[in-house]
Amino acid sequence: MNPTNYAYTFRPFLGFVYAIIITAFVTVSESSYSTSYEDHHFMRRVDNYRYNSLSSAPPSTAMSGSRVYHVVAYGADPTGESDSTEAIEKAIFDAFEYPTDGHLMKGILDLGGSQLHLDGGTYKISRPLRLPDIPAGNFMIHGGSLRASESFPSNGHLIELRPSSPAVMYEYITLKDLMLNCNFRGGGIAIINSLRTTVDNCYISHFMSEGIVIEGGHESYIRNSFIGQHINVGGDRGEKDFSGIGVKIMGNDNLLRDIVIYSAEIGVMVLGQANVMMGVHCYNKARALGGIGIYVKEPGFTQTRIVNCYLDYTGVVVEDPVQVHITGCFFLGNALVVLKSIGGVISGLNIVDNMFSGDYTGVRIVELDESMTPFTRIDQVVVDRNNVRGMVVKSTVGRGSTRANGTTWTVDFSSLLLFPNLIKNVVYSLEMEQSQGQVFPNHVLTNLTHNRVTVRSNLAIAATLHVQVHQTTYAL
Repeated sequence: MNPTNYAYTFRPFLGFVYAIIITAFVTVSESSYSTSYEDHHFMRRVDNYRYNSLSSAPPSTAMSGSRVYHVVAYGADPTGESDSTEAIEKAIFDAFEYPTDGHLMKGILDLGGSQLHLDGGTYKISRPLRLPDIPAGNFMIHGGSLRASESFPSNGHLIELRPSSPAVMYEYITLKDLMLNCNFRGGGIAIINSLRTTVDNCYISHFMSEGIVIEGGHESYIRNSFIGQHINVGGDRGEKDFSGIGVKIMGNDNLLRDIVIYSAEIGVMVLGQANVMMGVHCYNKARALGGIGIYVKEPGFTQTRIVNCYLDYTGVVVEDPVQVHITGCFFLGNALVVLKSIGGVISGLNIVDNMFSGDYTGVRIVELDESMTPFTRIDQVVVDRNNVRGMVVKSTVGRGSTRANGTTWTVDFSSLLLFPNLIKNVVYSLEMEQSQGQVFPNHVLTNLTHNRVTVRSNLAIAATLHVQVHQTTYAL
């Protein structure tokens, strides 16, 4: 009888036991990490796609310390089929309830970079998403799409920073990487009485009121975004019916940079002071159809800078410009600058170093709208150094020469100068030809009416008159 080799028969059994122990150990080890925020939310997200967790309690972030709030974990529907308003509101409220002892401006809590993450979904909402009435900041909403439902209020905006009191309540709020479809039911974003708000890389469409409205507050920064009532690339057959305003600024010290407004009745409306538009491309409703690219509707003390912008078949309208700077811009398709008189004041206006291109139909690059009242207070106005193709040059600075053999020389600036009968400064020289010998005539400036400069001499000579004129006075 052969002896039994127990060691040999026991090895497979031991291997099986070891495998069970190792598997159990791994399972226990992995379960110890399953309470992490991201893993927990991933499992919740899978459930949410089945739409069976709308009534379940939202996850707590207190254990993990994470400040990223995923809306799908609160029951929001990323397919846009069901209404997600309450779920997203709950996520926003939780973000603002996070305990913190940091502060921004006095009385405004620092939320430490909390984020509302839309998880790349599209969410239908039936009322504006408003931040809680809690003074707080350092908070971001990003990463998805919002669409207004058919019952969304026509006077609302998809996202509203709108405190219940007139006091400043929000600071350093960021809205980033969002697509907002207003569904022709209202507006996109309302920033009311807020400090240092940033809107970055957003696509806002189908609004009826405004794509973005800024009211009060200070230093909102709108950049790298696309705004249009109707989604097109120009040449829309319904362009004459475009309405609404791409961006409406009703406050001071705000900046628009590198944005495109491709359909609206007015691209940008400015109703505040010391605002900057830089790199703004407007091809909203064409000027010929009644559209305006940038409308500075703040007569009397405007303090607006329009720099390196592209006015594409639309233009700029400024009411009673005071300290306005328009430079480095490209005006295409008979786009122009209209100066509109409300109280008859122009002071500290620069329209310099721009390019204008038109269709040779006689459109002037700058026009005066004096239908309400004429401009009577004009000083420190420079319209100069603009290059023009297919349009009529207008300037406040004129340079010209004329040659004659006689006693009278006239240089006519009436077709060049912006203001019809205004020359305030003249510098001229009378250059005699060498053949005149030692003749030294007396000469004098005799007339400036209708923007024509006339010089007369007491002797008949062959000479060339060189003239430079300015239509405004300059600050000392």
